[in-house]
Amino acid sequence: MGFSLPHILAFLTLTLVASHAALPPQLYWNSVLPNSKMPRAISELLQPTAFTEGKSTSVVVGKGGVNVDVGKGKPGGTHVDVGKGTGVHVDAGKGKPGGTNVNVGKGGKGGVGLNAGKPGKRTNVGAGKGGVSGHKGKFVYVGVKPGPNPFDYRYAATETQLHQDPNVAIFFLEKDMQPGTTMNLHFTTNSNTATFVSRKTTESIPFSSNKPPEIFNQFSVKPVSVEADIIKGTIQTCESTAIPGEQRYCATSLESLVDYATAKLGRNIQPISTELEAGAAIQNYTITPGVKLITSADKDRLIVCHKMDNGYAVFYCHGFKRTRAYSVPLQGSDGTKVKAVAICHLDTSAWNPKTYALLEVKVAPGTDSVCHFLPEGHIAWVPK
Repeated sequence: MGFSLPHILAFLTLTLVASHAALPPQLYWNSVLPNSKMPRAISELLQPTAFTEGKSTSVVVGKGGVNVDVGKGKPGGTHVDVGKGTGVHVDAGKGKPGGTNVNVGKGGKGGVGLNAGKPGKRTNVGAGKGGVSGHKGKFVYVGVKPGPNPFDYRYAATETQLHQDPNVAIFFLEKDMQPGTTMNLHFTTNSNTATFVSRKTTESIPFSSNKPPEIFNQFSVKPVSVEADIIKGTIQTCESTAIPGEQRYCATSLESLVDYATAKLGRNIQPISTELEAGAAIQNYTITPGVKLITSADKDRLIVCHKMDNGYAVFYCHGFKRTRAYSVPLQGSDGTKVKAVAICHLDTSAWNPKTYALLEVKVAPGTDSVCHFLPEGHIAWVPK
């Protein structure tokens, strides 16, 4: 039986598509976006051993609160910092498979506990009264209970948001984005260490508010726990209805993240993100000369993707009509420099009038352009 040329071409096409989809995340990126540099916000999430024998755990809590690092490939290497440079520092020597146990606080209340076991075994990290809980086994989950998502403009501000420090800015008006303007900002290095897993793996993991038992079983978490609340909150955001003029999508793998961005904007695109110098913290930052417009608001040519708290990397992506992106150089009062990405929404007419963003800048929906700096670890996709 013979094969016609169209049949052969169809077979080859299917073969190429199948092999393309099965590429490891890094190679998938290179094959789809060969001329786009992968930002650190993405590359630091590529850890192929995350679902098997992950050997790195990092947890950062609060404002200088807790830092835990379990070194890669060094079964006995553990570093713990508690407090603002004063609390506790622990170094466990290299090559000691017995691991490390650290407890800080009276009777375990309000303190920190760390158990670093043998290579390939479990690592548990806990901070008292709901601070931190991490699970490391076949599937890695390290979570710090997040606050409300300030970038979901459908909802009224929560009590937690209303009682945040009013002197620390999250949102500001576009007209204030001028050299010489000073704002009190909170820039922190990304503490959300959940890594990407392959699309094939995420397709086997339930991601629906209708399947909490299966999800909690996958993550080995209790239904009533910080971890469970984090997972439910992320899924709730991803399943929520977009507001008028918004397009939204949750990417559960690097492949789906790339596919969504290229489907909306084409392949001639570049992801951008805020870049921090070490030591960035809460302080006054002044906008220095060199503010640059990256995208205009003439077309729907901008997608912003926010990293969500979850057991593996999930990005909540959305795009609005009439949105601009800027590159904004900042300098802190201590000399720290930040190369920030600012996102400005020109049309806020469909936003909840009591959403935190509008309350902070004290404007009504649709009356002014509202901006925010992109937190580290979040990305925006723009045309080249």
